[in-house]
Amino acid sequence: MQLSKSGLAPGTKPRGFIATGAMIVKRETPLALYKGLGAVLSGIVPKMAVRFASFETYKGWLADKETGKTAVGNIFLAGLGAGTTEAVAVVTPMEVVKIRLQAQMHSLADPLETPRYRNAGHAVYTIVREEGVGALYRGVSLTALRQATNQGANFTAYQELKKLAHKWQPELEDLPSYQHMFIGLISGAMGPFSNAPIDTIKTRLQKATYEPGTSAFQRIASIAREMWRQEGVKSFYKGITPRVLRVAPGQAIVFAVYERVRRLIENAKGSEDSDVYTE
Repeated sequence: MQLSKSGLAPGTKPRGFIATGAMIVKRETPLALYKGLGAVLSGIVPKMAVRFASFETYKGWLADKETGKTAVGNIFLAGLGAGTTEAVAVVTPMEVVKIRLQAQMHSLADPLETPRYRNAGHAVYTIVREEGVGALYRGVSLTALRQATNQGANFTAYQELKKLAHKWQPELEDLPSYQHMFIGLISGAMGPFSNAPIDTIKTRLQKATYEPGTSAFQRIASIAREMWRQEGVKSFYKGITPRVLRVAPGQAIVFAVYERVRRLIENAKGSEDSDVYTE
């Protein structure tokens, strides 16, 4: 949806979420809905590892030295830092490869129709060979801005909603997993709504190729001008529905699992400490 320019012809409307999915299935078979999955799978584990490790590190640095607690503003800063770190370390190359794979229009049902990029590994090899390693970091500034605002909003909302849940249920030492999931669902939806224009411009930037010597600012400005002139302000919010439907449930699962694993690790450490004390 972010790459589509449907609706430009007089008397036509841009394709919506369902219509876009139906068109992809009709033209490229249902398997096309999973294009770029290899890039996502190879990047999602290191992305989450970097996100939570860096967030906890920055949160610790920004915590009050006496109480050990971190203020709301500093939670937001730690989220900004975590988002920027994951964008530079993992997300940008993963997004470039994923978008290149998804932007290809070919039928997966026809074995004779050979795509430009066969899979994630082949896409990385081709991009580096033809455009250089730097091409994998195309749009890194916008990706960092998107991830920073995402995680700033995400972690701040999550921490505050969790505090509120504990306030309403003072008898609970730990919230049940379903509550962590619900809080993660809400906090996960906040990022996409806060930075949809950034994400749409980033997607178009990473899909395109440019002549050497063109600065990142010139590319970004050119895309934004073209979108504004040809498609209007609504084009900056293309794909917001599927993005929220992807990100919010993903964050619900991630936070529930994270809290569960964190609790298990803390309990294991506690039992080890008590064993040492007993000895």
